[in-house]
Parts: sequence; C-alpha cells; structure tokens
Amino acid sequence: MSARTPGRTPTLEDVARVAGVSRATVSRVVNGIRNVDRDIQEAVRRAIEKTGYTPNRVARSLVTRRTGAVALVVSGAGGDVFGDPFFGRVVSGVVDYLRRHSTHPLLMLADDDAARDDVVSHLRQGGADGALLVTTHPDDRLPLMLAVAGLPAVVFAGTTQALSYVDMKHKKGGELAAWHLLDRDRARLASISGPRDVPASQERLAGFRRIAGDDVPNVAGNFTLASGEEAMAELLRTRPDLDGVFVANDLMAQGALGVLQASGRTVPGDVAVVGFDDSSAALACRPKLTTIRQPVEEMGAAMAELLLDHVAQPGLPPTSRIFEPSLVIRDST
Repeated sequence: MSARTPGRTPTLEDVARVAGVSRATVSRVVNGIRNVDRDIQEAVRRAIEKTGYTPNRVARSLVTRRTGAVALVVSGAGGDVFGDPFFGRVVSGVVDYLRRHSTHPLLMLADDDAARDDVVSHLRQGGADGALLVTTHPDDRLPLMLAVAGLPAVVFAGTTQALSYVDMKHKKGGELAAWHLLDRDRARLASISGPRDVPASQERLAGFRRIAGDDVPNVAGNFTLASGEEAMAELLRTRPDLDGVFVANDLMAQGALGVLQASGRTVPGDVAVVGFDDSSAALACRPKLTTIRQPVEEMGAAMAELLLDHVAQPGLPPTSRIFEPSLVIRDST
C-alpha cells in the first residue's frame, strides 16, 4: 500500500516514519552527509520513493551552501573527448556513483587557458560544489589553479600532490603485456606508446621494456586510431619481422590491426597484439583484442567518492587511490 496522502506534499517526517528512523537521520541522508550506515541510507531511499518526497533543493542549498552538483571537467582533449571510449567509461563511473548520492554532474570542457579560468571562476562563484578533473597533458595548469584556489577537486591520473587523485599501476600493466607475449613464444617484440610526455605512457612503455628488453623498438602515437595506423606502418618499415606488439591503448591497437592485416599478416598467427584499457574498441576489433584492463568505471566512482568526502569535510588532506591492472585474453594473441 502506498504511503502517499493525496493532496499533501510528503515531508521529512513522512519519510522518517516509513523508514523507521529519526527525522535527523533522514535529513543527513538527503543532505549527502556520508557517515550514515549503508543499510540506513538504503532504507531512507526506499522510503523516499514510497512517499514521493522531493527535497527542496533551493532551501537545502541556502542551509548547506551546496548546489548538489559537481563539475566534471575534461581539460585539453578538444573534440576528441566524444570519440574516445575511455572518456565515456569515466563518465559512466562518475554518474553512477553521483546518482546514488543525489548529486548531479555538470560537464565542462577546458580546451584553452580562457576556459580553464572560467572553470575556476564558476566554482568560486558557487556554480558547483567541486570538480572532477580529467586532464590529458602533464603540464596542464588547471590542477594547480584549483589547488591554489582552495577548491574541492579530484584528478584522474594525478599530476600534482596538492589534490587527491586516482590512478593505476601503469608500469605493471606494461609488464603484464610483455610477459603474455613472451608466454606466447613471441621473440621479436615492438611497441606503440602514447605521447612521450604523458606520465602514463612513459610508465606503460617502461614496464613493457623492463621485461621485453630496453632495445625493443617503439613508435609513439597520440591515443587515436589514426596514430595507431601510422605507428604500425612505421614499425613494419623498420622491423618487418616483428611477431608481437604491445599498443598503449585499444584505439591505437585497432588501427594497428588494420595495417597488419592490410600488409598480409595474420593476427595472431604472424603477429600477436596486446592493447591497453579494455574499452569498447577492444571488442570492435577483428579479431577481438587481448588487452590490459584499466578499471576506468571503478576509478571514476572512486573519484566521485573522494570529491564528496572533500565537500563534506573541508580541509581533508589530499589522498590517492591506486588501482591494479589485469590481463584480458581474447583472440589477438
């Protein structure tokens, strides 16, 4: 039977009665205060659905000085953000977590210095409670700008110790790729890395070379399908007898596969290929791509959780969460 009363707006007291908790507990859940038992949070959410209670966000923001929204900022990616499955996975992890905590994401693109200034100004003016930042360049000044401004922010693949961040053991991922190719009896290895100035690219290549050898040929791409095609063509010119390739993301690996097949080489018969990320591109490849899984959705959720911690507890010191890679074996090796 419904707990709603026709003609009357549900109140916090109604939710408390249905959930079997105090009004104060309901208020803490509604206002996103984190130190509430998960079972109690779930009971309150079920009661909210049953009663049809809708929080008055305007009144709540006047009390808490919070908007109930956070900025999801992609810095330096340009239009590529919408074509790369990596970013979609970050967004999925962030949105799923925020939805469970009654918080909404505001997408902001910061492609130049003026846009970065706008992000900081928007946050300073109270347009959002904090920022989740995904940046593609190690020299991006936005993380430091947010830290200096004292704004709550969390970075994907942190470039400054002044902010909390999430990241992965990229070097270990490169090592896993090398061990797998060697286990497949591949002896003439090569690699396609991401940009050489990106720390994650450096670490993936360093991990691969630590196992496969420092002299393993490498060509750098820029994480796009086209750059994977160009890099693979260059490797075939310089090392035509290669029989195993590690590619630093799945989009570049997809491009590399096409060039290998166009050259008359079979995959994995002549050349085994390992990608990185375990994105939708890995499944779009033919053959389907063996890859190093980066748990991007979980990392996005961890970003959101860390940010809500900082919003709820101003002055909380920066922290980090580092995730483990794993090998996903498919048909390309």
